[in-house]
Amino acid sequence: MLNASGRNATACGLGAILLWSTCSGLIRSVSEAFGPLGGAAMIYTLGAILLVALLGRPRLRHTSRFYLVTGSALFIAYELCLSLALGYALDSNQAIQLGVVNYLWPSLTVLLAILMNNQPARWFIVPGTAVALLGIVWVVSTDGLSLASIVANVQSNPLSYSLAAGCAITFALYCNVTRRYAGGANHVALFFILTAAVLWMKYALSDESLPAVTLSGSLELLATGIAMAGGYALWNIGILRGNLTLLATVSYFGPVLSSAFAAAYLGAHLTLQFWQGAVLVTVGSLICWQATREQKKPA
Repeated sequence: MLNASGRNATACGLGAILLWSTCSGLIRSVSEAFGPLGGAAMIYTLGAILLVALLGRPRLRHTSRFYLVTGSALFIAYELCLSLALGYALDSNQAIQLGVVNYLWPSLTVLLAILMNNQPARWFIVPGTAVALLGIVWVVSTDGLSLASIVANVQSNPLSYSLAAGCAITFALYCNVTRRYAGGANHVALFFILTAAVLWMKYALSDESLPAVTLSGSLELLATGIAMAGGYALWNIGILRGNLTLLATVSYFGPVLSSAFAAAYLGAHLTLQFWQGAVLVTVGSLICWQATREQKKPA
């Protein structure tokens, strides 16, 4: 499977998207079972073990020192923001809401590609970004476009909302730095190892303690580790050998897929306004992506 090509590689990429769509709900559930820091540390430890088994030991000889430092820092920052934003959410509904805020990263990735990597873009990048931002505002507000509602929701848990916003920014930066400086190398196994180490250090300095291990908690932990590590491993195959256009298009439906799974798994009841916002984020991201696609020259 690691040497898949063509349709099989595209199938791997689609499988990665499906696995990632389960992560928000699973991370939230594991954090409820093991605590925000302890649960996250265990997830990334297991993920690191699985990635080394799937991809082999990280090979750093031909990688620039700048990318190792910058890429590592951005990846660790993203994964910490994501896991802790979901872990510190007040309830399942808020965790799903924060997961959608995280999905602002595709639009930000496109904007940063224009600034950092001289990516050409057409005029509708502006309305595309506006639609994605409107979707986030629509999700965070629970009473139409009510400023009072948005402020009240953010003030109820400013840490998690700040972390979710940090997710979108750091992953957009990571994508562009990786594209420019990674030289085609895949160091995600190394990044998982470093993320696990940072989380264990934070855990050691905290007052958090791991509860007794249960069978259900262990199974959820295993499922989360497989979903995250398997997603990264399969995605690497898909983007290297599969239909990148198809994978890019499907990946922008992440907010809807992730929210649907999390709602079903966590037993959350989401409003029509939430789903409207999630769809707006998806549509805005698709418009931004379309704005940067190369135009076909007439024959």
